[in-house]
Formats: sequence, C-alpha cells, structure tokens
Amino acid sequence: MALRDLLVYVDQSEGACVRLRLAADLARRHESRLTALFVREFTSAQLYEQGTAELGLASAEGMDRTNWHIHQSINDTEQRLRAALETVKQEYGLKTEWRSLDGVASTVVPQHARYADLCILGQSAPVDNAAVGYSFGEQLLFVTGRPVLFVPALGSFDTLGRHILVAWNSSRPSARSLNDALPLIERAEQTTVVTLNPTEFIDRHGALPADRMVEHLSRHTTASVQGIQLINVPAASIADALQAEAHKMGADVIVAGAYGHPMLWEKLLGGVTHDLLARMSLPVMMSH
Repeated sequence: MALRDLLVYVDQSEGACVRLRLAADLARRHESRLTALFVREFTSAQLYEQGTAELGLASAEGMDRTNWHIHQSINDTEQRLRAALETVKQEYGLKTEWRSLDGVASTVVPQHARYADLCILGQSAPVDNAAVGYSFGEQLLFVTGRPVLFVPALGSFDTLGRHILVAWNSSRPSARSLNDALPLIERAEQTTVVTLNPTEFIDRHGALPADRMVEHLSRHTTASVQGIQLINVPAASIADALQAEAHKMGADVIVAGAYGHPMLWEKLLGGVTHDLLARMSLPVMMSH
C-alpha cells in the first residue's frame, strides 16, 4: 500500500514553502503524484486593507491602487510557489501538477481533497473562543472524508513520516486514523505506539492491551515498531505530553484520532484534538 496521490494546499502564509517541501519529501518516498493547490482569495490582512481604504472614503483611484496592490501580491505569491513546485519536481524527480483557482478555500479545498489519498495543509490561525464554528483546518478534517496532515505554522521540519508516533487509546477515531496512516507506517523507518493512562480505557471498555497493536503493525512493516506507556497524565496535559514524547524520540509526525461533532452548530471539539491543533509543534495526521 502506498500514497499515490498527494494534495498540498499552499496559501499566502510564510509556511507554504515549508509545507510544499515536506510534501515533496513524502511524495518521493511513496512515488506519489504531488498536486499543489493555490486558491486566489484575499487573506484577512488583505480584506482589512481593502476595508480600511473603503472606510477611509478613498477615491476611486485610491481604491483601484489598493485592489491592484492586493492582486499583485497574490500574483507574486503564486509565481513564487509555482517556481518552488518546479524546483522540487526537478530535485526529487516527481510528477507534479499546479492548480490555481479563484474561490473560497473552505469550499474549494475539500472538493479537491476528496480526490487525493492525503491532504497536507498548514495549521489554521487561532479562532476566538467565543466564535461559533470551526477553523478552516478543522472544517477540512470533518468534511473531506480523507485523512488530513497538518503542518505547524511555525518551525522548521526536514522530513515527514520517517519516524511515526501513533497515539493509541483503542477508540474508533484512534482506529480510523491509524488505519489511514498504514501507508505511512509501511514505509516508515520506525513507528512508536504511545498509550497514555492505558488502564483507564482497558478497564472501562475492555480494550485489548496496546502490545496487540504493536504486533498488528509489525505485520505491516519490516521496520521497528515499539510501544511506550505514559501513566498518570492529566487530561489537560495529554496533547503536550504526546508532543514532548515525540520530540524526545525524534518522531517527525504524530498520528491521532480526531474527536468532534461537525453536524452540530455549537463548537464541540474534543479536548485533546483541540489542544493538538492549537498548540502543535510537530506535523499531526488526523482522520475523522
């Protein structure tokens, strides 16, 4: 099994090039086709710039200058990212495709993600706690029906999927994410299954011991698969404990289940899911 069709969403953020190069590293090892998707929409800063000009009662000529400046910035970013895709194509010997579309990313990206094996995107900007609804990244996770790999907005990352940390608690979301991550695990150099407070879900749900999952994954790869238990971790600290363990062992991606209720109007997102997405310091792969 392999990831044959990767989609990376590149936007106007500083992390787009980092994301593109990580996606290329993954595509090379999986012999995947890499599609880079760019949506020509205004950023919040550009919308603010345009709104400020309007509220300032700028002349028609002034508004034209503002709009020209914004569109030129989008054009420049697109050209830079398209050139970056061409660079990694030549460097890694990849099959690539560039897609540039007008529209709203929250509508466009899910449609294209459904035609890929994995969608890679950046960490969304924080959402006001009082806001109703989900961030862009959370929406994508819930509506695409595909696994999503989030890359932190800050930080430098050299590889993706060489050493995988699997967060396992025997739940449905955990099982779904792990199954979607099997193509990564089969080609990883090392996989570590981490269970936090395992007696809680073993006693409560009659779950099998985590070493059974280590045995299962060992049948999918000839690389090293090992298990680690972390005990007495407070619920509010689980996301931080996972990431600390990942950094300690040199993992370059965390696989975790996503907990949430996308069909409700209220913003109801599982605590660990929210914490991982909000405070991620390593790439995180999730499914829902």
